[in-house]
Amino acid sequence: MLIVSLVSTSGCLRSFEEDSQLQIINIDIMAKDVRSAFVHLNATMYIENYGETASKDNTTLTLKAYNTRTGLLEIEKESIIGNIPAESTREVTVPLNLPKKDGYRVVALVFEDGSRKTGRQITLNNIEDLQGGLETPGVEISGMDFMVREVAENKVLIQNDVYLTNEGIGENKNYRMLVKAREMDAGLVVDKAWVDTGMFEPDETVIRSVNLSVPDNYNYAVEVILWEDNTIVRQGVDYVQLNPEKEIDKDKRLQTKDIDSGDFVVEGFNEAPVEEEAADVPMEEPMGTPGPGVFGALMMLCMVYFVARRNKDE
Repeated sequence: MLIVSLVSTSGCLRSFEEDSQLQIINIDIMAKDVRSAFVHLNATMYIENYGETASKDNTTLTLKAYNTRTGLLEIEKESIIGNIPAESTREVTVPLNLPKKDGYRVVALVFEDGSRKTGRQITLNNIEDLQGGLETPGVEISGMDFMVREVAENKVLIQNDVYLTNEGIGENKNYRMLVKAREMDAGLVVDKAWVDTGMFEPDETVIRSVNLSVPDNYNYAVEVILWEDNTIVRQGVDYVQLNPEKEIDKDKRLQTKDIDSGDFVVEGFNEAPVEEEAADVPMEEPMGTPGPGVFGALMMLCMVYFVARRNKDE
């Protein structure tokens, strides 16, 4: 996809040495891939040697992209051209990965023996208006269903069915899909799981299911993220209310809710319990045989009994 509509100005920079026989005669910018936050471009420079001798082996090209709003250098790359035969043209393509915002002034400079020989620049505007092709990435998150599989010990096992539709023009790539449950008030992620999307034909819809275990009596946002290597290509979210008396609202909170953090301890991350030392508690002494004071009291009671009995008989 050639970005002809985005080019506002282009021009040749002056030759920096009068005896230079090299010239950048044109720059083409093409969009290789358009994402939500970045655009991957290919910049192709056409370098002509109009002299009668070949250029030197150490001829190089430096490509710079400046943000037109801030004037700051966004990216700089260097490529080795090598010698260009006399009266011939060499094509050099350099990939650029730029944020999808503002505009950019792309400057190409040719060096020979470390001396700058010639240059050319081109300005790109309206980068944020670029739209990705249907084939990239093509997979859309078209819906989600939730089913309770098990409830035990204040935990709920929820089956999350994610509906994926290929809206591209060819078979989709196999993406990695991350599904996670985030408690609405505390913002804590209580469980997550990975699964592959698989590859399927255009207009087909498939279901990919993952099970997540969450504490009961809370409300959750279930987030779905599709990854291609280290890049996010799609995101979606739906909601599960296990406490339906609370109204879910992403922009405001109607009521403060007490959160028991103990409900959100992720199994497998706890350290081994530390054995506590026994406290110094005095132990009770075992009971022994009664001492002399006890026997004396018993003898006195017996004597009183016999005296009272004898007086009664008399």
